[in-house]
Amino acid sequence: MFRVSSSHRQPGAGPLQEKLKFLVKPLVFLFAFLALSFSLYHLGLFHFFMNRERLVVWIHSLGAWGFVGFILLQVVQVVAAPIPGEATGVLGGYLYGPVVGVVLSTVGLTLGSFLAFSLSRFFGRPLTDKFVDAKTMERFDYLLHHKGGFLIFLLFLIPGFPKDYLCYILGLGHLTTLDFLAIATTGRLLGTALLTLGGTFLRNHQYYRFFLLSGAALVVVFLTIAYRDRLESFLKSLHERYLRKKGKRPGTPV
Repeated sequence: MFRVSSSHRQPGAGPLQEKLKFLVKPLVFLFAFLALSFSLYHLGLFHFFMNRERLVVWIHSLGAWGFVGFILLQVVQVVAAPIPGEATGVLGGYLYGPVVGVVLSTVGLTLGSFLAFSLSRFFGRPLTDKFVDAKTMERFDYLLHHKGGFLIFLLFLIPGFPKDYLCYILGLGHLTTLDFLAIATTGRLLGTALLTLGGTFLRNHQYYRFFLLSGAALVVVFLTIAYRDRLESFLKSLHERYLRKKGKRPGTPV
């Protein structure tokens, strides 16, 4: 944080006022986070979101508002992540079929990604550290200095990468909101379509197709995990190549 010299400091803006101003956002976030966590636990919503049968009953009970309820569910799983995103993707196909399921999931995931990105950008590192563990932050620290869209698109496209965490991490970086939304939405689309298709197979009792799709997905995820270090090294090399084209050294802001 830049210090204001005494000659340019506003009247009454002493060191104590500067420190209090610096602490306002972290304190506001901490209070909101604790209040939300207490409310979710006290109301039993954590257990509710972990129970797929109860989720299906709840969405059906909303009737015409079921679309809104499902979109809200996708938003919550991105921002707070109480349930795996794969479960809600399959649920969309099971409830609404391949086309409507993809549309609703995409709307919810985009809204959730935007909210996570915006919260991280407004509150900064104090919020991000609450949702993203230190090891993950260290792995993707180089993204804070990156503005190239192709690399980040690959991260959203490749299965096995923590996409919801990426929304928080990228909120600390240099991407504009519009660039982020375009990349996150298109990057998630293939995975969303495959998950929705799997849910559609379950809905139509096409279990052999569901298991074939699941098996293929597991192979891809296994390969991603097995070669994760090589993939991350390749992505970092793309980042360094991008910096060299811009005339920058690795580790410097773009």
